[in-house]
Amino acid sequence: MAAIELILLQRVEKLGQMGDRVKVKPGYARNFLLPQKKALRATKENNARFETERVVLEAQNLKRREEAESVAARVQGLSVTLIRQAGDSGSLYGSVSNRDIADGATAGGLVINRSQVELDHPIKTLGVRMVRVVLHPEVVIQVAVNVARSPEEAEKQGRGEAVGRAAGEDADPTAEELGFDDETEAAA
Repeated sequence: MAAIELILLQRVEKLGQMGDRVKVKPGYARNFLLPQKKALRATKENNARFETERVVLEAQNLKRREEAESVAARVQGLSVTLIRQAGDSGSLYGSVSNRDIADGATAGGLVINRSQVELDHPIKTLGVRMVRVVLHPEVVIQVAVNVARSPEEAEKQGRGEAVGRAAGEDADPTAEELGFDDETEAAA
């Protein structure tokens, strides 16, 4: 099939800015751009309609972008902690998806839906990762996702300490780790 020509109603990453006329594959237009009202078919009627509504659309876009920037400033440095079961090697017994991250961010005070979380592939190991969250097509923030077995382990990972076998977790804890000073240990 031939490409379909569309007029973008908002900025679409890797495609174009508002008002751009672009040619895309029919499936992309039919399944994504048109249903989400991100574009119009490039007909004479739609072109005239877009030109008359352009000022209003640009004003709405500017307002939404400013709101997204204020939210981004408010939640700068947001960290989402997710507690999951994992094996000794650090592999999860499941995976962390964009839905889990969205739910965790909502609990942390940033109301987003799963489609705003950009995750290339599910997270399948313990650790801290930076994940992109799209608040607006022009406003993207980084959220730290901390996947751990327990809140204590999450706290250690958050400070940048290694956890698991590499950190000597299976070894007996030292007196210092247990909070004893030298005098208390000698008396015991």
